[in-house]
Amino acid sequence: MSQGLVFVIALALLFDFLNGMRDSSNIVATMISSRAFSPQTALGITAVAEFLGPFLFGVVVAKTIGDQVVQSSALTLTALAACLLGAILWGLFTWYLGIPGSSSHALIGGMVGVVFMNAGLGAIKWIGLYKVLLALLASPLIGFAFGFLITRVIYFLVRNATPRVNDVFRNGQLFTAIALALSHGTNDSQKVMGIITLSLVVGGVLPSFHVPLWVIAASAAGIAIGTVFGGWRLIRTLGGKFYKIRPLHSFSTQLTSAFVILGASLFGVPVSTSQVVSSAIVGVGASERFGKVRWGVVGDILTSWAITIPASALLSAGVFELILILKK
Repeated sequence: MSQGLVFVIALALLFDFLNGMRDSSNIVATMISSRAFSPQTALGITAVAEFLGPFLFGVVVAKTIGDQVVQSSALTLTALAACLLGAILWGLFTWYLGIPGSSSHALIGGMVGVVFMNAGLGAIKWIGLYKVLLALLASPLIGFAFGFLITRVIYFLVRNATPRVNDVFRNGQLFTAIALALSHGTNDSQKVMGIITLSLVVGGVLPSFHVPLWVIAASAAGIAIGTVFGGWRLIRTLGGKFYKIRPLHSFSTQLTSAFVILGASLFGVPVSTSQVVSSAIVGVGASERFGKVRWGVVGDILTSWAITIPASALLSAGVFELILILKK
């Protein structure tokens, strides 16, 4: 491998690690806020399940990211490095502000930005890009709707139950939390697998797009290690700023999010874990009472989602131009 290729792979694993730190908060926030698990236990369970996810459910999403969005012939290792740097910088910015931004949006925006600068719009595979954008747009709406409906069904089923039913939902989170972590590991680590495999094709190591086993293991390990460190600013945002999370809310949120994310993974489309979990939290709260949700926080997050793709595209394109200038 060339030094440039090693650098791109290192950047991809750094992105993976930071993504694990960010998105771990999306997964564990509700179970911690509902007092189902301690933070250390919640993060430990999540890390193990995230590592196992891609081994159990395949790498279809990696193929979508690496082979269906842009033409590999239009990319260089410099362009891939700029894409990853732009996505990392944007992720750190939203993380510092405590806003659940989308690493998926940032990565897609970064790829589109550098490809446009390097080869023009003709190098973009529009059908694949539309597929990805549609999934990113639809998944939070589906998360909200399913969260709303599942919670209504649960309330109907336990309408005559005693307060001890909270113990059922608190203990049941062991299974829903594992399901959510498996789905997150399946979907999110595959985005990095797609980028690393794409860099191997661009760097001439692989003749065609095929995800090696070591790439799967390295990407799964990167996101799992990042998960152990957690993201406490976002745990505060997701766990308490919407409304007071109870065991039933947490159970419904995890069940909804796992269903949506795993379903998307099996169909080979990337989704944003932060979008799905946040919208599920809102849907669960709204099913009980619309006034229960602090909609101002929702507005801040929607604004972040709306600007992530164009912002990361511009940022990655700027980084790409800067690298080219420094090389001269």
